[in-house]
Amino acid sequence: MMKMSGRVTSCCVALFFVLNSVFAVQKKLDSINDLKQINFGQSVPKHSLLLLHWFASTVDIDENDVIRLAFDPNSRAYGSHYYGNFEEMLVPLHRGSGYQYYTIGSLNQETTMQLPSYVVHPPSGEYVVTNTDRIIIRAMEQNIGGQALQRIDQVYITQHIENQGEYDPDQTYRITTNLLRQIRQFSEGQNQQQLLQLRNLYGSNADELQLRHIRNTWGNLACLGLLLFIVIQERYSSNQQNNRPQNNYIPQNNRPQTNYTPQTNRPQTNYTPQTNYTPQYRPQTNYSPQNDYRPGNIQNNADDEALATCICFLFLFIFVVFCLFIRAFFKKLGI
Repeated sequence: MMKMSGRVTSCCVALFFVLNSVFAVQKKLDSINDLKQINFGQSVPKHSLLLLHWFASTVDIDENDVIRLAFDPNSRAYGSHYYGNFEEMLVPLHRGSGYQYYTIGSLNQETTMQLPSYVVHPPSGEYVVTNTDRIIIRAMEQNIGGQALQRIDQVYITQHIENQGEYDPDQTYRITTNLLRQIRQFSEGQNQQQLLQLRNLYGSNADELQLRHIRNTWGNLACLGLLLFIVIQERYSSNQQNNRPQNNYIPQNNRPQTNYTPQTNRPQTNYTPQTNYTPQYRPQTNYSPQNDYRPGNIQNNADDEALATCICFLFLFIFVVFCLFIRAFFKKLGI
């Protein structure tokens, strides 16, 4: 049984890697609570939040959740340029689909339309600019009212792999329209009432002293400062609070030891006569001939293991073929 479980585990691990290799990025962030699950400052630059806040405040979102970009990404505005997706980190596009991938956020790109100062030079030194974080969009140009606008149907945050030109698929997340709407609520402003409303709306525990510090640091961008506090600072403090209760269980281990000591003495004296019945249970040792069935059991277990292994690998082969078929189908449709 141990060998069979080990082979099944190996099949599951192989299946996991097949899924990772066949399918593109599937991680999705749908709310600010989802943002709290990202290790900003460790695996993901904190500066990504500043870039994402600017992007959410720049695009237009209508009542049908249609996102439109107000500038041409081919003009290299705001550090944007065409992204070929040659490593197929994202879903490949069909030539006739009309969609293109673009990246936004390069600080080394010369352009007449620069990112705002709080993205290029953050007020707080905590948000170091590494120029590795990017936003990727999938957009299609549309002519609306005589004006060419880019309609966006997918938004991602990502980052360059260190000392490489490729993006890191493990740190690439799809951003939903709902999350963009929530971030847009933290627009410019330092009104105390506005900060209190946002604090209460998203269940923040920021007190008056912390709100004052946020206003002093971020000025007119105090709402952005509150967003950063909710996503980063409160996540860090909540992790610390989760570790504290572990020490509270130390005295509890001592309490039941004293309460149950008298109980251990009672059954020991009451059931000593039961030793007279031991001869009645001696015939149980006569079942040792069960050992005669061990060879059959071993053979049956071996057959079961071989059958389970064949089924696992057959399932894995069929699943791989199915995944490749699905990928080719969507690639052909350009979805």
